[in-house]
Amino acid sequence: MPTKEILNRRARHDFEVVDTLEAGIALTGTEVKSLRLGKASLQGAFARVEREEVWLHGAHIEEYAQGNRHNHDPKRSRKLLLHREEIRKLRQGAALKGLALVPLKMFFNARGYAKVVLGVCRGKAHSDRREDLRARDAEREIARLSRRR
Repeated sequence: MPTKEILNRRARHDFEVVDTLEAGIALTGTEVKSLRLGKASLQGAFARVEREEVWLHGAHIEEYAQGNRHNHDPKRSRKLLLHREEIRKLRQGAALKGLALVPLKMFFNARGYAKVVLGVCRGKAHSDRREDLRARDAEREIARLSRRR
């Protein structure tokens, strides 16, 4: 069965990543099978610390095609598995003004466990996004010119 990395491409465009942290994710059987097929999306997803637990909201994992009536709800909130110290660190990071917990990617590690990379992020202003695009275009142009030589 192919395993695919699910990326949140908009996250790095819309946010400046201050810090990252890898967390386990509690899934049901059909969610694991669907995730292994790469049938998931992190667009619009976020994490929140609630009563000393971290929950992932808004992540979409499609229903498993061969699942039965006990298939999972695609948009349900999922618990993230972290140590107490890591949760405390996330709570402090998210408590600062303007910071959010955004999932950057979801994948399976070498041992077969589902993982989520969470970013403690600060929202970018519209002008910052434009500046990033200009810098990326300039780098592309330089690379193109150097290839011609």
